[in-house]
Amino acid sequence: MANKLISEMQLPKSIANIFAARNIITAKDALSLTEFELMELLDVGLEDVKSAIAHISATVSPPCQTALLLMENRLQNEQFSGHLPTRLKGLDDALRGGIPFGVLTEVVGPAGIGKTQFCLKISLLASLPTCYGGLDGRVVYIDVESKFCSRRLIEIGATSFPEIFNTKGMAQEMAGRILVLRPASLCEFTESLEQIKVSILQNQVKLLVIDSMASLVSGEYYKEAPRQHLLGWHISFIKSLAEFSRIPVLVTNQVRSQSHDEACQYYFQVHSNAVTPDEAKKYDSHLVAALGIHWAHSVTTRIVLEAKSGQRYMKVAKSPISPPLAFPFIITSSGISFLQDDGIEVRGEEINTIRQQGHNDIIHFDGGNDA
Repeated sequence: MANKLISEMQLPKSIANIFAARNIITAKDALSLTEFELMELLDVGLEDVKSAIAHISATVSPPCQTALLLMENRLQNEQFSGHLPTRLKGLDDALRGGIPFGVLTEVVGPAGIGKTQFCLKISLLASLPTCYGGLDGRVVYIDVESKFCSRRLIEIGATSFPEIFNTKGMAQEMAGRILVLRPASLCEFTESLEQIKVSILQNQVKLLVIDSMASLVSGEYYKEAPRQHLLGWHISFIKSLAEFSRIPVLVTNQVRSQSHDEACQYYFQVHSNAVTPDEAKKYDSHLVAALGIHWAHSVTTRIVLEAKSGQRYMKVAKSPISPPLAFPFIITSSGISFLQDDGIEVRGEEINTIRQQGHNDIIHFDGGNDA
């Protein structure tokens, strides 16, 4: 609408002719100038300028929509959206169906907490035939840290879906649908992304996994540019890739320690400038997502994996459709399993903090990688 021609806006002919004579052709041309700049350029009074700008603004502004109309439009376009069920009932209920299509979903947590376990299970679910609740497609799995374990993948599949994986040749077929890429540098990752966009259409790719995004820039951080500068293009490209392909995109992120000074920068984490030494120590013990605020704004859903008091939790920390909820879980031979389907409501600073306390002693499967 910004490029709509002023000549088509039914302005009074006298003022429309002045705009044309001064080479102000589109709404964008007019609205990019201040009222006083237009007065000087058009040689007309302030009231005439205000009237013209108000008319142009009203013409090009998108109409307001009610919540009911938005809901009706969503139902009409349901074929362009959807979710990949995770088979974790509490999480699927919270996210209204599972991992959403067309946007970025982030899984963040400390090393060894279960991020890769989650990604392996989701990859299997995307490759399953539709009659078993899958997407019946291929998966592109970008394995940055070389943590992808095919043996663990088959173990999860055989335990979770024995009717499929115990059939002769089906384990190989399911595993064959998951294409694993291992870029050795940010440059190689960039090249992979550009190739993936074509591959998604040609090879029926139904899921993209990047494990992990933080590792891609960790080696580049101290060379020339900060992480956020390095990530700028990649964030935009991955988001556009998700929107263009209408597939779920799952990205893992690492954690780093958070200092007291950094915590005080965010009003939603510290409610008072008067912080006692005990409170400062408490904030220092917290972990935060490694890629920072700019990256956090780019993901639609953030799932946090954390541990406290010897128990692991999966937390929906950011979602446009779910309140912050936490689910206690264990890792078994079939992957992540919830101990209860009813989420525990999370409030205050607990929404944004990530804890790592005594989780290494609760691994409940034999072998495999727990990253």
